[in-house]
Amino acid sequence: MREVIAVSIPIIITLGAFAMIVILRRLEHLEKLKMIEKGMDISKMQKPHKPGGAIKFALMAIGVGIGLFVASILDSYTEIDNEVLYFSMIFICGGAGLFIGNEIADKRIKEAEKNQ
Repeated sequence: MREVIAVSIPIIITLGAFAMIVILRRLEHLEKLKMIEKGMDISKMQKPHKPGGAIKFALMAIGVGIGLFVASILDSYTEIDNEVLYFSMIFICGGAGLFIGNEIADKRIKEAEKNQ
């Protein structure tokens, strides 16, 4: 009995997350249709595009990779607890990558505003 429950929990969570995304997208679509029927401007609903999403993700992934590499080296040469070492290095280096990505994106936004 426990095995069935243990297997069904990830399946139920995955299906629930998928259903939630589908329902939210459907409700957004219906809301836009109602606004169009009433003659309202839907351009106010659209989110402005923020550049730099890909570079933030890339730098975070690079930071996590560097964190794992550094944690592996430190694990080999020190007596620090494994779990603490790996998690801390992943978060520190991943956070540093996100910070650098944010700075680059902010710089690009300022340059784009300056050129306009």
